[in-house]
Amino acid sequence: MRQPLRLILGDPTLRMSAAAVALFGALVASVTPYQSLVAIRLFDLSDGAYAAILVAAALVSVGGAVAAGIATDRTTARKRVALGSALLLVAGYGAVLVAPGPVTFVLAHAVLLPAGGALMGQLFALARLATSTTSARDRDSVLAAIRALFAVPFLVVLPLWAVAFDRGAGLLAIYGAMVPVSLGLLALILRAWPPDGHGRWTETRSGLSSAASLREMAAPGVLVRVALTGGIMSGVFVYMIVLGLVFDESTGRDLGDVALFAGLIAGLEVPVMLGIGQLLRILSRMQAIALGAMTYAGFLFVFPILLPSPLVWLLTIPAALGAGIILSLPIGYVQDLMGDRAGAGGALLALQKVAGDAVAAVVFAGAAWWGGYAAAAVMAGLAMLAATAALLWLDRRSATAVPR
Repeated sequence: MRQPLRLILGDPTLRMSAAAVALFGALVASVTPYQSLVAIRLFDLSDGAYAAILVAAALVSVGGAVAAGIATDRTTARKRVALGSALLLVAGYGAVLVAPGPVTFVLAHAVLLPAGGALMGQLFALARLATSTTSARDRDSVLAAIRALFAVPFLVVLPLWAVAFDRGAGLLAIYGAMVPVSLGLLALILRAWPPDGHGRWTETRSGLSSAASLREMAAPGVLVRVALTGGIMSGVFVYMIVLGLVFDESTGRDLGDVALFAGLIAGLEVPVMLGIGQLLRILSRMQAIALGAMTYAGFLFVFPILLPSPLVWLLTIPAALGAGIILSLPIGYVQDLMGDRAGAGGALLALQKVAGDAVAAVVFAGAAWWGGYAAAAVMAGLAMLAATAALLWLDRRSATAVPR
């Protein structure tokens, strides 16, 4: 667990990436849980309009991430692209704060913030470049540790917002707080991101046109694997959708239980992610992903059964173990599909997220028609296992190789 932290603390580029990911996590943790309330309750947008915003945001997010990935691989101007992405985040939060209303909300959440979200993939692309001289196991453990720092703000920020709202703060206070946070992120990149072409790693321009880069990312072998890793992660997304709903349906449960259950899992995920390096000493990356998927699927199968019982709280342990693995190791797996093209690998992370969201949406819709919210958890577990089996079959020749 200490090895990835030593590597991060000992490298200024990794320190910057880790700090930036933590700040990005604070932005997401603050806005995402309340975004629908701002849209529907504060700005009177309809459910259909909000759904359209989410669809548009997903499309812009993927398009922005792919464009940023192609541009950075062609020019190696990673710092300029990162600064542009951070500026979009500042503009998005600032627009809603300065001129609150449905128009600025749509502009921010359908265009500016999703486009600025390309920064996340570029941060992991930079971290991958910074670890290019380390072993594969150390690289995976460092990426997992940085991903853990994305989760930490959820443990700190959400309770602070709960206190703020109890004391009478309005929903727009979120945007007031996120403007300085996004400005801090911009300042961090401006000051600490290595100048383009001056990293301690060797990087050459891809030499590919935009069309050639897109064809490479759209290769069937790449897209299928990205979709399957998204399918594995979809179980977590379904859990996030149904958690509040199934607790609300259960006798004796309330919103406080939802917050506590989610908080316990998020808190336990952090040491799991920090310990990924130890796991990779005995298992290959694919074996570890399969272990995480099976563990999390088992949690989803049992969760509806134990929900009325106090034993449900014990499920936070396997849930955190499984989630900690499947939310971190697929990052390196997907990046490796693009080889040395770190920007394109970072762009595929956005596509992976969209694939996971799409599978989760299909599972949730099917379960709502077939058997209710509890059935969604079971169907999500089955989808995870099916995606895992397919990925193991595709990578059967290398699935057992333990990284060195």
